[in-house]
Amino acid sequence: MQRAGRHDLAPPLDAQRIGLEARTGPDDHLSLKLWLRLLACSTDIETEIRRRLRAGHGMTLARFDYLAQLERQPEGLRMSALSRCLMVTGGNVTGITDQLEAEGLVERVPVEGDRRAFHVRLTPAGRQQFQAMAQAHEQWIVDAFAGLTSAEIRTLHQLLGRVKQHFLETT
Repeated sequence: MQRAGRHDLAPPLDAQRIGLEARTGPDDHLSLKLWLRLLACSTDIETEIRRRLRAGHGMTLARFDYLAQLERQPEGLRMSALSRCLMVTGGNVTGITDQLEAEGLVERVPVEGDRRAFHVRLTPAGRQQFQAMAQAHEQWIVDAFAGLTSAEIRTLHQLLGRVKQHFLETT
C-alpha cells in the first residue's frame, strides 16, 4: 500500500507493540521493513507457542522439537542424528534425553553391533503425550494465521518459498 509517497505493507501499528519494526523509518528500504516484520511475526508466534507449551503441557519448545523428531522416526534415532536434526550439541541432546527418559517419554535402545551407540525412541506414553501436544500446537499455528484467508496463506507460503529459493541460489 502507498501513502503519501511512502511504501508500507499495512497501516502503522503502535510502536511499542511492534518491537523490531519500530526500528525502521519512513525512508528505510521496503525490504528491510519486510525482513523486520517477518522476524517480529516469527518471534511473536514462537514466544506464544513457548508460553502455551509451558502452561498447558509443562513442556519447553526444545523438548517438544526433540519429541517431534522422534515421532517422525518410529524406529528411533541415534543421539548424533538427533543432535544434527535439532542443531544442538551432543551434550544438550544427552541432557534432554536423560530428562525425558526419567519421565518415561523416551527410551534408549542399544544399536546391534555397536555397544556404545543407542537409538532413542518414544515410549507409548511419550507418543501419546506428544500427539496431544502436537494437536494443540497445530491449532495454535492455525489460530496465529486466522487473520488471513486460505488463498492469502497459500500466496504468502509461495512467495516466501521464492525468497528462500533465491537466497539458497545466491549464497
